Amino acid sequence: MGEPAGIGGEIAVKAWKNRKKLKLPPFFVIGDPQWLAGVDASVAITEITAPQECAWHFNKAIPILPLRLAAAAIPGKPDPRNAQAVLEAVRQGVELARSGAIRALVTNPIEKAVLYSAGFHHPGHTEFLADLTGATAAPVMMLACPASATDPGLRVALVTVHVPLAHVASNLSSARIIATAHTVAQALKRDFGIATPRLAVAALNPHSGEQGALGREEIEIIAPAVAGLRAAGVDAHGPFASDTLFHAEARRNYDCVICMYHDQALIPLKTIDFARGVNVTLGLNIVRTSPDHGVALDIAGKGLANPASLIAALLMARDIARYRDAT
Repeated sequence: MGEPAGIGGEIAVKAWKNRKKLKLPPFFVIGDPQWLAGVDASVAITEITAPQECAWHFNKAIPILPLRLAAAAIPGKPDPRNAQAVLEAVRQGVELARSGAIRALVTNPIEKAVLYSAGFHHPGHTEFLADLTGATAAPVMMLACPASATDPGLRVALVTVHVPLAHVASNLSSARIIATAHTVAQALKRDFGIATPRLAVAALNPHSGEQGALGREEIEIIAPAVAGLRAAGVDAHGPFASDTLFHAEARRNYDCVICMYHDQALIPLKTIDFARGVNVTLGLNIVRTSPDHGVALDIAGKGLANPASLIAALLMARDIARYRDAT
């Protein structure tokens, strides 16, 4: 469901309307039927009691597993009374995925400020999902935009995620970079069918530190991590200055960039393909993807939301599930 005052319902409805044209996998919504019915009165909605009913109804109506909101959703105006329902939708989705009742979980955007007021203590979806799934190692946030006939696309993975920029350097270590890269390499093989993943490791400082003149993290932390990865058989290279890593020709030389901090990864990805970026959580025992955008409160309820990122997330979830089946 995501934040019910945002655009999650609208993009779910628009994705469903494109189900045949885009050959989308059958999906159902965990959320409040009254909320979803209010998005588009012309679309049929049917309540289901179990995931097994989804495929039966999908071609004729949007299946919804009911989860009632505490208060009516008003577009653009999140209500803290609905925070528990938003979180419960994620919990239910995780349990269904862990049980095998569903093949993958796609989460619509949440409004963390509202959830914090209700006692939510995680920095974001990624950490919440790690807690719910009992992950023994830190999961990795990877963002991806699809390739096309003229563009190689992009995948980026984050070593640090929701950390203030002033604290990034102190949160870096060779061990953390190595752990992130190993998780990425394993996921690229298992979830994306890439037999020998090629990883580019980004520098932290301008010009890759200028041999220590602009910072020593490349010398003391990042280069040793790359050497450790290569010694372990991972095809990793770097550190590379991030200002030359993201043009199309450079992106043809690797399968993913290991980035040191949030905006180093997300700015190029959203610049290259803002509409179709997908957030995928690596290192979980379930398949989870998400649109790579927020709740868009400013356009909620106006019919302006672009469903491309959700559609890309649905298709990527389907593909990852298929790759896991094949291995």
